[in-house]
Amino acid sequence: MAPHAQPYSGYDYPGMPHPSSTPHHGYNQAGYPQPSQFPSLSQLSAALGGLSGVPEMELEALQPINLLQEQCLLPPRPLEAPVPNLSPELRKVNCSPETFRCTLSSIPQTQAMLNKARLPLGLLLHPFRDLQQLPVITSNTIVRCRSCRTYINPFVTFLDQRRWKCNLCYRINDVPDDFMYNPVTRSYGEPHRRPEVQNATVEFIASSDYMLRPPQPAAYLFVLDVSHNAVESGYLKYFCDSLQENLDSLPGDARTRLGFLTFDSTLHFYNLQDGLSQPQMLVVSDIDDVFIPSHDNLMVNLKECKELVKELLASLPSMFAQSRETQSALGPALQAAYKLMSPTGGRVSVFQTQLPTLGAGLLQSREDPNQRASTKVVQHLGPATDFYKKLSLDCSGQQIAVDLFLLSSQYSDLSSLACMSKYSAGSIFYYPSFHHVHNPTQLHKFQGDLEHYLTRKVGFEAVMRIRCTKGLSIHTFHGNLFVRSTDLLSLANVNPDSAFAVQMSIDDSLADSSLACFQAALLYTSCKGKRRIRVHTLCLPVVTQLSDVYAGADVQAITCLLANMAIDRSVSSGLSDARDALVNAVVDLVTGYKSSVSNLQQKGVVLPSSMSLFPLYILGLLKQKSLRTGTSTRLDERVFAMCQFKTEPLPQLMRLLHPDLYRLDTVSDQGALHLNDTIVPQPPLLHLSAERITQDGAFLLDCGSVLLLWVGRACSNMFLQDVLGVSDYTSLPPSMNHIPELDTPLSERIRAFLDWLQENRSCYCSLLLIKDDASAKTSFFQHLVEDSSESGPSYHDFLQQILQQASK
Repeated sequence: MAPHAQPYSGYDYPGMPHPSSTPHHGYNQAGYPQPSQFPSLSQLSAALGGLSGVPEMELEALQPINLLQEQCLLPPRPLEAPVPNLSPELRKVNCSPETFRCTLSSIPQTQAMLNKARLPLGLLLHPFRDLQQLPVITSNTIVRCRSCRTYINPFVTFLDQRRWKCNLCYRINDVPDDFMYNPVTRSYGEPHRRPEVQNATVEFIASSDYMLRPPQPAAYLFVLDVSHNAVESGYLKYFCDSLQENLDSLPGDARTRLGFLTFDSTLHFYNLQDGLSQPQMLVVSDIDDVFIPSHDNLMVNLKECKELVKELLASLPSMFAQSRETQSALGPALQAAYKLMSPTGGRVSVFQTQLPTLGAGLLQSREDPNQRASTKVVQHLGPATDFYKKLSLDCSGQQIAVDLFLLSSQYSDLSSLACMSKYSAGSIFYYPSFHHVHNPTQLHKFQGDLEHYLTRKVGFEAVMRIRCTKGLSIHTFHGNLFVRSTDLLSLANVNPDSAFAVQMSIDDSLADSSLACFQAALLYTSCKGKRRIRVHTLCLPVVTQLSDVYAGADVQAITCLLANMAIDRSVSSGLSDARDALVNAVVDLVTGYKSSVSNLQQKGVVLPSSMSLFPLYILGLLKQKSLRTGTSTRLDERVFAMCQFKTEPLPQLMRLLHPDLYRLDTVSDQGALHLNDTIVPQPPLLHLSAERITQDGAFLLDCGSVLLLWVGRACSNMFLQDVLGVSDYTSLPPSMNHIPELDTPLSERIRAFLDWLQENRSCYCSLLLIKDDASAKTSFFQHLVEDSSESGPSYHDFLQQILQQASK
């Protein structure tokens, strides 16, 4: 951990100066104080400049914790976002943190105060997530600020019945006559009771004013690799089976359009015109000058041509079963897809199994297997060519999103291929070592992901604008998107699994307001062809005291924002630089907190309770595939992990860097959830250390995209019989990827808990059983972040390194 690593100011983020640029006070490593030596909260309050009326919950968040003394900091249940210190009325109508979350739930009044706190300011958004309740506004009048164009929301101020004050730019606007009527209560003269002013998340039916063209139909083009490599992997049959089963569940309406394009060394189009007796294949062998052989019948109406589509899906796997063509013309296939979809826009789903070898966009192998465990430089994290980025930007301009499924048994240069999805707001799925026979775990994951992907909601031709209170500004966006202007994001498609992050700064003092507000407006075309605007508004208090900033720090949101920044930095400046800057983020917080509490002389690694898990999360991030060094990591797998950090919602990101560990053989009904007549146990979370794993237990590790069930050799026979359906440990099969449905209370409880864990995931979560004596148990123990491993030090040693670096 080099002491001279640059801070994250490379992102125009000045909030984390490098330790060498600020005065640090030495720490004496001997004689750590006992908790009783810590200051009282009144002393702490005085040191931090006083408390501005923070409630008791925030006082607890301020309690200093010496991390070298406190061993058990992990709460028994997953952390929840801090609750902003707002009035009960505002808190009740505020936006859900699952949708809109800020790294600081109390906004510092000035940039100087933010710098002093040494914490990053940014937002995490999950704008199109599936909602249980969504107020839909059908009124013809959409009320917006005439100056900054903010949509009216619960945090505006009504000066009287006829005037309202914008909560972002403070302009006073007139209330339109139509807005005086409340369609919910059917009363007149109460604009403040309208649903737009009672809900922080609403959806408007957009008028023609919000359309550049008539809303596009749902359009889906499947681009399929049918080379010898693809045939060998066996994916094609499972793709065709899944699409056949889910044809009626594809999001859309009577206008939905569908098309297919297969490729190896040539391109194959399929005429699916209604009236043909069977699908007609059209082959284009000129891949240097790609053209569309027919413009009329390659993208067809699904309702009218469903039988032909089914016939094609039934015949595709056998059609190429004997193929010996090893070449892959992926680039020309994408050029053809762009030409085919440009008139309407829509979604292109690409299935690829190897490195592209022919035509535009061809790639050479860049990975050196001998460098996979390098502790120094990791090369080729960026693309080898700009072909895929340029194509992606062209697609974005025509409202086409490109989703990539990479099912590869060898290096395929994902760092180049991923660009096709990054800039077109697409999704990326990766299945290393995929084979339908030799790797059943990946096959089950592919099948689960594909079903979810085919049936999940889609928003077409979308744009999103993020506005914030006067004095605040946005300067960096993270996610799969194209930044069209300062605050406008182009999203050719938007789906319920995509998340975004933004970095912010405080340009002018917020002294004129006690509240800061943020609004995200997502304009999209629904799969039913309706133009809609989904609006989320978040309100947070503006504070003048450091104590409030620390008390409201959201440790998980901060970690996720820093993860996004580190991924960008590893590509632009190198992995080592990104890792050093993450370590410096912890050092900065430790030294910044100590210098702020200048009259309190605790020794050790001391942080406020709200940030006590920060070093643990950063250690988990440093050991994660995307950023780890010293342990063998395939380049494509590293790049995919980086892609996940840029696009996954916060709960999924946290499980990737700090998995959840539970003991299953001792579950009880104490504290269980009762959902629809089902009892869902809630076992406590365990620290990620081998000390917590015993041979007489069964332990579940939730890693986000896979559930690892480790069974000890001395596990009780009752658990083995009632849950796994075997008489004893020796009867366990070497591999198991599901929990059998047994008619026992314990089986029902465990299966209910597993189902509950997998709800609302952005990807299918496969299950893998690992026996105590299996060689595969290494894959379980490598996720135990608190222990020393090839990928990094133990948690205790990491804290000692932080202490040593903070002392310089």
